[in-house]
Amino acid sequence: MVNSLWFQWKSLKLPWRKSRLAGVDLAGNTFWEYRDDPNASRWRRMLKPDPKIHLSDVQVTPQWHQWLRYVRENPPTVEEQQQDVVRQLQIKQLARLADERWASKPSYLDKPQPQNSIPSVGDGSGSLKSQNLPHSTQNATPSLPESTSESTPPKEANPWAKADRSNPGDSWQPSDWSPNSKR
Repeated sequence: MVNSLWFQWKSLKLPWRKSRLAGVDLAGNTFWEYRDDPNASRWRRMLKPDPKIHLSDVQVTPQWHQWLRYVRENPPTVEEQQQDVVRQLQIKQLARLADERWASKPSYLDKPQPQNSIPSVGDGSGSLKSQNLPHSTQNATPSLPESTSESTPPKEANPWAKADRSNPGDSWQPSDWSPNSKR
């Protein structure tokens, strides 16, 4: 009660005042406007942090930072600051849900699972034409031979091994320089 009355008194725009309270943020920091003696026509803006908070721990919200840098004319209201806190909480919730959706999807970096599907037959459009397949192959799933499914796949030859390793400039050397040579 006493603090709010003091804040109201300090925020009044009286003609003899050299400084006035512009507002308070949710962390307890106060923001002031004061007249600079060399340039009395302009009000300067400053932050006085909460004395209970160490200076390295002071955080200024974007709205108050805009006001300090003269980007916005009027200081933010308490309701605007509270709405911004609610907005930040909603964004964190949406980001958490997006992270959960992303984590639930299979990664392309994981080992691919063996496909148990019948290759498509027919017109090349990828559709399976079941009327052209015999009844016994329609419901059958292809299986890999046991020897290849349990052992590691054979190593392929290195494709770079057969590449020509010689460059045209490997044997080239510059000629000796002599100061008396003519072109």
